[in-house]
Amino acid sequence: MRKLNHFPYQKVLVLGLAKSGTAVAKLLAANGINVVANDLKASENNEHVQQLRSLDIPVVLGDHPLELLENVDVIIKNPGIPYENILVEKAMEYDIPILTEIELIPYFGIEHLVAITGSNGKTTTTTLIYEMYKKGDVPVCLAGNIGHVASEVAAQMSDRQTMVAELSSFQLLGIDVFKPKVAVLLNLFEAHLDYHHTLENYHNAKANIFKNQTEHDYLVYNYDDERVVQITDKAQSKLIPFSRKQEVLSGTYCKEQAIYFQGTKVIDLESIALVGEHNLENILAAISVSKIEGISNQSIQDVLTTFTGVSHRLQFVKKVEGRLFYNDSKATNILATTKALGAFQQPTILLAGGLDRGNEFDELGPFMKDVKALVLFGETANKIKKMGEAYRVPTIKLVETMSEAVQYAYDISSDGDVVLLSPACASWDQYKTFEERGNMFMDYVHNL
Repeated sequence: MRKLNHFPYQKVLVLGLAKSGTAVAKLLAANGINVVANDLKASENNEHVQQLRSLDIPVVLGDHPLELLENVDVIIKNPGIPYENILVEKAMEYDIPILTEIELIPYFGIEHLVAITGSNGKTTTTTLIYEMYKKGDVPVCLAGNIGHVASEVAAQMSDRQTMVAELSSFQLLGIDVFKPKVAVLLNLFEAHLDYHHTLENYHNAKANIFKNQTEHDYLVYNYDDERVVQITDKAQSKLIPFSRKQEVLSGTYCKEQAIYFQGTKVIDLESIALVGEHNLENILAAISVSKIEGISNQSIQDVLTTFTGVSHRLQFVKKVEGRLFYNDSKATNILATTKALGAFQQPTILLAGGLDRGNEFDELGPFMKDVKALVLFGETANKIKKMGEAYRVPTIKLVETMSEAVQYAYDISSDGDVVLLSPACASWDQYKTFEERGNMFMDYVHNL
């Protein structure tokens, strides 16, 4: 295991357990750092609590006592905990730094790091880069929001390995010296405003991915996204643009039904297995990163001619009596769902709804032209119904459960229809994670 080098804090409060908080507390304790963990909701018999207690790491549960700040150099908080949390607010008053666990990565001496962020497409792009590196015989590991705690992965890496990490705005908001060798900024959309409060705050959090980069580093960015282009003006790194619409000779682009990198053809579009126009941006970004690494066109082609997608992202589930079922449970905002709807031209039954973040769904309206029915659930069901009625969707049904949603969609569908779970909302009103929601959808489809 790698050791932390020159970590500037000796007394750490880990705020929020779950997987990342538990991993950080263990790592810090193993490196001789004085750690206290605090979680509001976890119980005494929680597995994470028991793990830390078995290592003699103090754990405070059920409250956020302000006395915890009396002997603390830094807080490392779970990314999902808002900055309005009582301990976080008071810590900021005391000028105690508030970090997230990805800030540990540079202290483990990780130099080969590719970090991917954006409002949508992060998981697909991260997975594509990982697969291209593997096919190109580059030692690589996955980390971040894709399911592996980044600091925990960093502690286990060899010097030869590259980390490919999917990062959220929540994680990036809590960094100080964190710096990837290659940063990828896919797109920017109005997301997570309940957390960031303003679009500017959200953009600034995303921009943190390149804020510490120098001219020796790379920033791969979406040349077609005006918001992205605007914030990359601040970057000091080497800019590698990608574009579906323009011939950007310094980066990756589409031309004559093929993809080119800096003037050299990489692959014909018709050879690519991954469906959906929105996925073309993810592919362009992944090719950009792979070519920076020097991976061959053949290795890139081997991946793109076989890779059909990641779990819960426009994942083909099954064909049932001619109906095509797709699981896009990772579509937790409106933009992701519009991208999914744009991938199909045949009649579609859309299953949607979930956590109410306070937004309306009017932006979905123009994408209703091929939607023959809306099957809605969760806190936002009535809001999406209102949009569907305004755009004259022929059939709108509100249901309570995923089982009911799948059965109703099947009953009203016809041979050749697409049944698409693409909720446009987070899952937390009814499910622990979007994975749980997507797995439940797939289970019911297989049971039809």
